[in-house]
Amino acid sequence: MTRKLFVLNGPNLNMLGVREPELYGTATLDDVRADCERVAGELGFELFFAQSNAEHELVEWVHDAFRQQATVVINPAGFSFGSVPLLDALHMLSTPVVEVHITNIHARDALHRDSIISKVARTVIAGAGVYGYELAIRAADRQTA
Repeated sequence: MTRKLFVLNGPNLNMLGVREPELYGTATLDDVRADCERVAGELGFELFFAQSNAEHELVEWVHDAFRQQATVVINPAGFSFGSVPLLDALHMLSTPVVEVHITNIHARDALHRDSIISKVARTVIAGAGVYGYELAIRAADRQTA
């Protein structure tokens, strides 16, 4: 049986490599996708990778993950700090949810410090740069093995 993995990305992550490189580095979302495809393939996951600036689209993808019994790695970005609809959708999952942040949100300003999404995540990875996605997929693998 093929294991399914959804890697979901929230608002402004389409601007990786351009937006605040001093915080987020120079890797693009395409670079992140390539790394995720490599690691997911190595671990035997069927990967769905997506990014949206629209909250409703992320919620729909979580619904799809629920229907497909997929594990979810999510960088909710700005939705981390106030998206109750996304939080509620993630609550439905019985599969692991791994939250990833490129920066160490715990060391940032008060507005960017406390993710509500962490309440449903089995694992939270923050501050490892885009390498955090690989760590998140490997954590998801161990949680679904």
